[in-house]
This record gives sequence, structure tokens and C-alpha cells, in this order.
Amino acid sequence: MRASLVTGFDRPIEIRDLPIPELQPGQVLVRVEASGLCHTDIHAAHGDWPIKPTLPFTPGHEGVGVIERVGAAVTGRAVGERVAVPWLGYACGMCDYCLSGRETLCESQLNTGYSVNGCHAEYVAAYASHVVPVPPEVNSFDAAPLTCAGVTTYKAVKVSGLRPTERAAIFGIGGLGHLAQQYAQIFGADTIAVDVTDDKLRLARELGATHVVNAKTSDPVAAIRDLGGADVAVVLAADPRVLQQAHASLRRGGRLVLVSLPQDNVMPLPVFETVLGGISVIGSIVGTRADLAEVFRLHAAGRTTVKYETRDLEGINQAVEDILSGQIPARLVFAM
Repeated sequence: MRASLVTGFDRPIEIRDLPIPELQPGQVLVRVEASGLCHTDIHAAHGDWPIKPTLPFTPGHEGVGVIERVGAAVTGRAVGERVAVPWLGYACGMCDYCLSGRETLCESQLNTGYSVNGCHAEYVAAYASHVVPVPPEVNSFDAAPLTCAGVTTYKAVKVSGLRPTERAAIFGIGGLGHLAQQYAQIFGADTIAVDVTDDKLRLARELGATHVVNAKTSDPVAAIRDLGGADVAVVLAADPRVLQQAHASLRRGGRLVLVSLPQDNVMPLPVFETVLGGISVIGSIVGTRADLAEVFRLHAAGRTTVKYETRDLEGINQAVEDILSGQIPARLVFAM
């Protein structure tokens, strides 16, 4: 099969002819149709995070395709079924986190494209228990970004406790942000889209943003405070300054939801303002299988729009450069 392969954190990603994966008990073989490129894949390929993937490995955790083979001890999945292969590749199902509906916190989890080989390949071996069926109304190229960007931002809005008529500020309108904005609107909020590029702010307007703020040409804190402050701020940009701006834009009782992962791993937190203003700071990781199923149902019902460009896997290194340079308005999806 054709597959991408990271052989060194300081080397370009290679395209190789590799053997089709052998299945372990409990796994299915998925023929990948569409595979999204997420910023996490770039962090993985560059070894940016403290716990690094074991080299060599195939990245990709937004894979959608059809099951071609089932391994031993597989129940509930069948050949011919179209499924998504998400970041949460496996969780134990027995720990306190799994049993209380917080499987993304499982300490025994395996992550697709990070601790196990991922979906930037024509085939991927995935645990049958953790793939998620894709409804027939959702095409594979929409489903791929929803498998991470969608479920991650949906979960962030969920855990914020956002209520109808509240104001939600989305910091970073791009691959994740354009979806976060739509979920906040589904929850009944007025949305404030914050970004530094006019193209992305135009996209936010097209998708129904109540207000847009260009943080490059104006002070986003002052602009949001002039509107009365945000009840919720979802941070999808990895610049530490943006974290501070988002915090400062909140009204009393506001909730700051951290999703992005700045490389230096530091956020200055103003304690007086946090305590006296009753501000909550919430960390939100990717959603569960149940969350992803809800994301797919919303999209099948026509409630969300996914903006993406398609690329060929051979151009993966150029795709990475384009994302890092900010040239991509939303998501990139490889046609496999």
C-alpha cells in the first residue's frame, strides 16, 4: 500500500510502498477513502511534544473508509461498513474514566497516528471497538475533518456549559474554529469570531457569526468588552498572547476553554481577576465516540458546513508547509 512515513523529526515525511497491516485480535482493516491533515499530525511529525511518537510511524487520525476485513474476536462491525478512525484509537473500557464516560482521559489509551500507525495510508488497522460508523448522508471528505476538528470543538463547546443567548468568542477561525463557531450557534449563542486574516473572518460571516474582530488591526479585548464581554471564550490558536486576550475578554462568571497546545506549555494566569471575576478555566481534549456520533448526526441533518481542500498524499510535505504558513482557510483532506 502507499503510505506516509515519518522516519525522523527533522526530515521530510516520506511516501513509501509498505505492506498492508496485519490484524491483531479485535481489529478491522479499513481501506481509507479520505484522510484529514490536522495540526496534531504536524506536531507528531516534528516531535514537538514532550512524549514523542516512536519512529518510524504513519501519522493521520482523521481517516474515513470502508472495512475490508475483520480480525478475530470482532463483534459489532462488518465488512463493507464505512467508519471513521479517530484520534482515540483505543481505550481500556474498564478504568474509572472509561466507565464514567470520560474515555478520552483513559491512561491506557492508544492514539491513532501517534502511538499506533495512522490513516495517511491506503489501509489502516484499527480497533473495531473504537471506530465510529459514518451515516450515509455524510460524505467521506466531510466526515474526515469532523472526525477530529469537529468532535474536538463540539466537545469544547459542550464542556463550556454554553447556554442560549450567551456570547461565545472563538479565538482562531480556521480548520477547528469554523466548526467551533457553528456548534456554538447550534447551542443558541451569539458568536464573536476572532482572527488575524480577513479571509477567515469573511468565512465566519458566511457561517453566521454575529460579530467579527480582526485581532491584527484592533484590540480584541476592547472590542469584545464593548459588546459586553464574552460568556465563553474557546481558544484554538496556539499563541500564548491569545490565551491572555481570551481570558481578559470574559465577563464575570465567564468560562475560558483551552483547546490549543502552545509549544512552550505556559499561560500567565491573572489570579485576582480569575478569582474575583468567578472565571473558570477548562481544559478540553478531543470528544468521545458518543460525541463523534452526535457530530455526524448534526452534519447529516444539515446543521454544519465543513470547509476543506483536497490534496494528493504525494504532496504531504507541501500541505504541511501551507498549513504552517497560514495559507489554508480551513482543512486539508487527502484523497486516498
